[in-house]
Amino acid sequence: MGQPFVVTELTRLVGQLMPLPLAALRWSDETLERLARMGVRTIGQALRLPRAGFARRFGTDSLATLDRLTGRSPDLRDRFHARERFRRRRELSYELESHDAILAALEPLLAQLGKFLEARQCGVMRLECLLRHRHAEPTSCVLGLATPLADVRRLTELLGERLGALTLPEPVRACELRSSSLVLRVFSSNSVWQPGEHGGGAGAEAPELIERLRARFGPEAVYGLQVLPGHRPENTWGVREPVAELEVKGRSRARRAPETTLWPAFRRPMWLLPMPRLLSERDGLPRRRGPLRLLGEAERIETGWWDGGDIARDYYTALNLHGVRLWIYRERAAPHRWFLHGVFG
Repeated sequence: MGQPFVVTELTRLVGQLMPLPLAALRWSDETLERLARMGVRTIGQALRLPRAGFARRFGTDSLATLDRLTGRSPDLRDRFHARERFRRRRELSYELESHDAILAALEPLLAQLGKFLEARQCGVMRLECLLRHRHAEPTSCVLGLATPLADVRRLTELLGERLGALTLPEPVRACELRSSSLVLRVFSSNSVWQPGEHGGGAGAEAPELIERLRARFGPEAVYGLQVLPGHRPENTWGVREPVAELEVKGRSRARRAPETTLWPAFRRPMWLLPMPRLLSERDGLPRRRGPLRLLGEAERIETGWWDGGDIARDYYTALNLHGVRLWIYRERAAPHRWFLHGVFG
């Protein structure tokens, strides 16, 4: 390695940088290889190239790096902000076994959490309560939230629901609260309209209901759904964390064409069976507690041959004798069986 040097005058800076290799700039390998093929391997050689041609061939970002390095333009640095998290622990003077007593012991920590969040105008999406014992492993009680929350009263109520469902291996000797990364709270006024009126949104009760259900029955009992890219119907959805949508969407976005004008590919039921169910048939037509009447044209789906899960199906919307709309398909390959795959609401 070369000897370190100190530059106190701008006029001497370029001279000290000239012999340094371009690899010190951490440019991409492609850029360094292209410059090497041109015989340019040091910072000094790169500075001698025409500025316009250099920017055209290697981009303005690379030229800006050289300008900052030589003092032609200011080298502004982003201030580093460490991610803040709340973490407090309380040692107890005596062991606790009652859930109510444990919650009472957590109240000072929850009050500190409330002041911590209020000072930063932030909320938390996840809160962990760690209960420590004398011999057993610590008991973890995780509280997952639907929206960023900073209200101590609600946090205490939800944490009490989760604690009530725990079975403690031993009495508690110490308790600790840990938060996830803070989330900036966005404050907004309430809508003039009630939920469901004139395009009114989901109301403030929606996240409270989600959080209460998850606190009482566990985080795995309440989840959201998301749409995944793909053509196989059984692979086009997945489970996600429940997120309460509180924003009121514009009425223009809420408008949509009548269902009769949609293409068959968009007429999909909300309820898919876990596994397609084989239907009986007569004269090549499907039946389910009686004959089924097919509506519209078939939607053909042929995909998945690249991963071994290939399907070849013709999907139809069908009506049964009671007027219930079903989503069924017929195999394109022999023996051309009919299956029930979904039910429309």
